[in-house]
Amino acid sequence: MLIRRLFIVLSAVVCFAVPTAVGATLLVEAESFDDKGGWVVDQQFTDTMGSPYLLAHGLGRLVDDAVTTVTFPSTGTYRVWVRTKNWVEGPWEAPGRFKAAVGGAVLAETFGMKKGWGWQDGGSVTISKKRVEIRLTDLTGFDGRCDAIYFDTDKSAKPLDFDADKPEVNRQWRNKLRGLPTASPDGGKFDVVIVGGGISGCAAALAADEQGLSVALIHDRMLLGGNASSEIRVHTEGIYGQGKDILKKIDTEHYPNGSAYAIKDQQKREKAMKAAGVMMFRPWRAYDVKMKGSKIISVDACSTITGEALRIRSDVFIDCTGDGWIGYWAGAEYRYGRESKKEFGEAWDKHSELWSPEKADNRIMGSSLLWNSSKESVKSTFPEVPWAVDVAKNKSAVAGEWYWEYSDNDKHAIDDAEEIRDHMLRAIYGSFYNAKKNDKNAYHKLKWVGYLSGKRESRRLIGDYIYTQKDAMSGTKFDDAVVEETRAIDVHYQQTLKGSPQDFLSKALYRKVPRYYIPFRCLYSKNVDNLMMAGRCFSCSHVGLGGPRVMLTCGQMGIATGYAASLCKKYCTNPRGVYKSHITELKGFVSNKPANDN
Repeated sequence: MLIRRLFIVLSAVVCFAVPTAVGATLLVEAESFDDKGGWVVDQQFTDTMGSPYLLAHGLGRLVDDAVTTVTFPSTGTYRVWVRTKNWVEGPWEAPGRFKAAVGGAVLAETFGMKKGWGWQDGGSVTISKKRVEIRLTDLTGFDGRCDAIYFDTDKSAKPLDFDADKPEVNRQWRNKLRGLPTASPDGGKFDVVIVGGGISGCAAALAADEQGLSVALIHDRMLLGGNASSEIRVHTEGIYGQGKDILKKIDTEHYPNGSAYAIKDQQKREKAMKAAGVMMFRPWRAYDVKMKGSKIISVDACSTITGEALRIRSDVFIDCTGDGWIGYWAGAEYRYGRESKKEFGEAWDKHSELWSPEKADNRIMGSSLLWNSSKESVKSTFPEVPWAVDVAKNKSAVAGEWYWEYSDNDKHAIDDAEEIRDHMLRAIYGSFYNAKKNDKNAYHKLKWVGYLSGKRESRRLIGDYIYTQKDAMSGTKFDDAVVEETRAIDVHYQQTLKGSPQDFLSKALYRKVPRYYIPFRCLYSKNVDNLMMAGRCFSCSHVGLGGPRVMLTCGQMGIATGYAASLCKKYCTNPRGVYKSHITELKGFVSNKPANDN
């Protein structure tokens, strides 16, 4: 098989000068700056706010300037707009303030002051030379954010803002300004397209590659591993089942969550994936699918750096996005929130509503940000953060663990994802500030704080079977079982439901179970013919997700779907066809005991 090792990575600055009948314009995407300095690219909220952006994640210490050089279409006077937001509104100075300089001249306006994502007026600048440096200067060290900078010689013009209900309008407007095509060019056809490069997606890719398939893996970060990556730093948990050979290549040691030991495991994972014949599109983010009837025919994805898009085709797709994005765009049936305890008989009287509610609701297990500090040889201070203490209350801490977790019935894991992440940042900064007021912590300094959310639950795509508490409690060994686990059902609730003043701390409830099994019917969509799913978006109830949501179990799901993709190709069938006619052969692959259904 042809070994494909191409990393689709483009680093050129994305800006494009557009002369018009009225004047000239220039759009500069912040994420494409030549030198990002200490700013980092944050792509995780693109679907709700419109674009990747630069984040000044300095842990209270100023980050180095982000700098780039652009070419204007002509000299003259331009009105400047900067797309940004004040990420914590209230009776305090905005925590994410920054300045922008154009051609060495610092704009008078201070940015990061506007309510919600939008274009903040930066006044006018005179451009005397076409080649000009643009610079972003952090003023706080506390997560200022810049999406883009827009210049227009028409002083009355205002750039288009993002409408989450019409994302294509925003995309086409930006593409036109960036000189990108309105329709995605063809990115080729593969035997299987996998979206999401967490443990389940990597496992699916390795299994499919092992069977000789051409594999495309689309992932929106440069680092693979999802929650296990060195950017989020959750250790892998669960059992290997029959998938140890593959999973040992991409798992982690059982280090303390948040530990820098994650970096070593990241290197191992990257080496294993590079050695495989997988075409990796990263950092590329999927944003749409094209359908023919009830089949997906392609996925559209674009670079989170340049915006360049491709249309990637296949007969089989695997959704490993965690949030079930591919299924969502394809119109797959899905669930969100907690079912009524009566629907699947999932009551546990000992814990009542904390376990499973009388009436269905929107509560889910939340998102975490891990963090830690180090004890230095000299004393240090930490800035006052009234906007963070407002969340932390009286909590004092110098590190966080998995139970630093936030969710709420009125906060949606996808629609409100940025607010959820930001709430956790406030909890961390406020708690550390409280700790620094104690002399015993005078030598402590914030060392590492994640900014990528470690999610546990959101959309759950529906398959031909919905996995529930009863299946785990009974240990039913399904005829199409392809995943196994022994881990207890583990459901979280927010401690505030039991009277805690902090709404960002959770508690786990564990229910012992025998060894249990997940059927293949939970790993393909009920109504999208050629879609499989692996990871926390598999077909299950809220309580059914509690045990198998951890990464080694999700990795087993990935392996099963990767092998199933090879059978789809071999027999010119779809995932349901594999279940109906070739399940013995699939189970043989999973158990490393080849079998044939013919």
